[in-house]
Amino acid sequence: MDAMSLNTVNNASNADLSTVQGSAAVSVMKKAMNLQAASTAQLIQSIPQPALASSGSLGTQVNTFA
Repeated sequence: MDAMSLNTVNNASNADLSTVQGSAAVSVMKKAMNLQAASTAQLIQSIPQPALASSGSLGTQVNTFA
């Protein structure tokens, strides 16, 4: 988590929700968290899936006695 994210979380957690400024701080924090979650999901989806081993002895046999 970078310094800007920490600052946003601290501001939102210390905000008084009965004020407009407090509500805005919580709203900004929620939007930042949603954006971070979306970008993380996109990064995970971009990772190529490795092909499973289909021949040979490496990765194709399971030692059940180990």
